Amino acid sequence: LRYSAIPPLPDTRDEVLALARSLGADVRNDVLLGRDATRESVLAASADGRLQRKRVVVFATHGLLAGDLPHLDQPALAMAAVPPSSNAAAVPPSSNAAALPASATVENALSPLLTLEDVLGLKLNADWVVLSACNTAAADGRQGEAMSGLARGFFYAGSRSLLVTHWSVESESAKLLTTNTFAAYQSSPAMTRSRALRHGMLVVMALPRFEHPAFWAPYALVGEGGR
Repeated sequence: LRYSAIPPLPDTRDEVLALARSLGADVRNDVLLGRDATRESVLAASADGRLQRKRVVVFATHGLLAGDLPHLDQPALAMAAVPPSSNAAAVPPSSNAAALPASATVENALSPLLTLEDVLGLKLNADWVVLSACNTAAADGRQGEAMSGLARGFFYAGSRSLLVTHWSVESESAKLLTTNTFAAYQSSPAMTRSRALRHGMLVVMALPRFEHPAFWAPYALVGEGGR
């Protein structure tokens, strides 16, 4: 299994930094980028209470459904790979993953993933969790489900609303939509989350190259739509 087959998403760095500026976050202490954005760093931030103090939590990465990778039996978010041993390849500067050695076990091959099981153990108290990734609202395929287990997991962990996607998204338009959504949200105390998302969609669809619904329509606000 080669986790490095998942391509990097260079636009996500600009997206997260723009969101951090809109929200007045401390980029040095509040933002994890590239090889620092690991499963272990997320779990550590939950364990020591940092996540629980954040009003907005953003993941900008690849979203995976059960079965997207061999032996992956639950939805997950792709995080930066930590080489499991000294024999593993180094992480290239432009990559969000490391190639695993041929002897890597299935457990090691999937270890960079923040899975549904991990999410259920997080301690959150967030107004918004933004899952700027592919298919984060897609149902898991079980009858009667309208939302993925991953999305439901963030509610169970303590989020009051989620910004999720119903299908694969293009990274540049994703950056434009989320950054304009939060810029609008921060612009007025009366702005609700639902109105802010509408504003972000209108900005994206006004651009000729992104006017097709494939670029702006996959986004959905789930949970509380108010302030």
